[in-house]
Amino acid sequence: MVKCISIGIWLVLPFCNIVVQAQQTDVFAREIRFSSSRGTVYEMLNQITEQSGFWFVYDSDLIDNEKKVTVSKGIYPLREAILQITGNNTLEMKLIGRHILLYKEKAVPTRVAVSEQMPSFLMVRGTVRDRETGEPLAYSSIGIDGTGKGVVANQNGSFLLKLPDSLLYSSLYISHLGYEPQKIATELLAGNTTDIRLQVRPIPLEEVIVRLVNPVKILKEMLEKRGENYAETPVNLTTFYREGVEKGKELLALTEAVFKVYKTGYCSLENDRVKLLKMRRIDNERWKDTLVMKIKAGIKASFTLDLTKNLPDFLTFNESNLYNYYKVDMSVVDSHLVHVIAFEQRKDVRLALYKGELYVDAENSALLRVRMEINPDYIRKATNALIVKKSKRIDITPKKVVYTVSYKPWGGKYYIGHVRGDLDFRIKKRGKLFASSVHTWFEMATCNIDTLQVRRFARRETLPINKVFSETRFMYDENFWGDLNIILPEEKLDQAISKINSRIIETE
Repeated sequence: MVKCISIGIWLVLPFCNIVVQAQQTDVFAREIRFSSSRGTVYEMLNQITEQSGFWFVYDSDLIDNEKKVTVSKGIYPLREAILQITGNNTLEMKLIGRHILLYKEKAVPTRVAVSEQMPSFLMVRGTVRDRETGEPLAYSSIGIDGTGKGVVANQNGSFLLKLPDSLLYSSLYISHLGYEPQKIATELLAGNTTDIRLQVRPIPLEEVIVRLVNPVKILKEMLEKRGENYAETPVNLTTFYREGVEKGKELLALTEAVFKVYKTGYCSLENDRVKLLKMRRIDNERWKDTLVMKIKAGIKASFTLDLTKNLPDFLTFNESNLYNYYKVDMSVVDSHLVHVIAFEQRKDVRLALYKGELYVDAENSALLRVRMEINPDYIRKATNALIVKKSKRIDITPKKVVYTVSYKPWGGKYYIGHVRGDLDFRIKKRGKLFASSVHTWFEMATCNIDTLQVRRFARRETLPINKVFSETRFMYDENFWGDLNIILPEEKLDQAISKINSRIIETE
């Protein structure tokens, strides 16, 4: 249908429009049956979805999902049923594929002419949620189907994707661990703020029974197939990186940047190289003269956490293996069944080692996701490894350290998609009665993958990644991110930035 509309032959267009209009008229005349019922707007629209097979897309500022409505018993044409539920007779409706767009006339996305001087961009904004509960799905993947362009939702499930105007008629692919992915026409979402609901993918009992296998065998197969699943040759990535320090509920410092990355193959001994494109630093003036923790080598950690290249001890199997492994569950990623394997140090091992879960594709044995934390029972033993330098008048104790890593598919291979580290510390000045809590974190998300025009940066262009990144000298760009994709600040972080007396520091 959309292909007909976009054909560049004038004589064909009137016929295509007539066909499309006829199809849409028939759809909106379809009968929907309601028994006398009351519920939220979302619940009632969901009843239409169950009867018709069509999903709804709309701006969450236009329609209140939580508003309570009552629909009288009866049979309604689809269009009338929608108007009854929303209570908004000014709504326009448009069918694209298996989705119905609800909008006001001015919100219909149109193709914007591209100027030679100033390219146009589409803004696709929304929140990914659980279809039944409405809970946000943190770190969902949102990308353009068939390309390396995409972004990761923040902890609130919210995302903002900036796309060139030429991708208006592409398809957006939204996925999250344990859920059925959705593919939605980009033109449905362009210019709107949309709630996207994903359905939990249940795992049939027979699948669980058939796939009961040795977890160590699964992990060894994963290692053996790295050559099939991960790139052996270098690629260029565009990534968004940020790191922050919070004391209690207050933000002390935030540093954000966009990098161009020369990412070497999984079996290469050569180091990855990072080139700084954009950067900004926000400091809380209120805490300028007090103790502030700084993150060292957060960028290096982000690349070290590519565990398919830098194998950790829990993926090294030998006679002195320190870990036990358990197959604890099956889940789903992008419609693929995955084995969930837990690992933890043996009871007789009393070192500060990791515990966590590994998610391995049951079909192709690719490692898709890792969550790991330093064993809480022995985390104090990791103090010297985590803290580089401190005053003798201060005691710093790590309380919790968690890392997550996920991979994204592109062109038949998997690449690092999102990395995050959360480190919580207890800080106490000697002689003081009370201690304070400090949370430091860093994360990096891959926004674009280029396997064709791969460039290795000269050393003079390369950013040192094992230093305190927040102290990097840079020139602030007034236009800042432009068309670059970033992870949106979480609601909590966004409020913290707006409340503090902040300043963007520029150094030349």
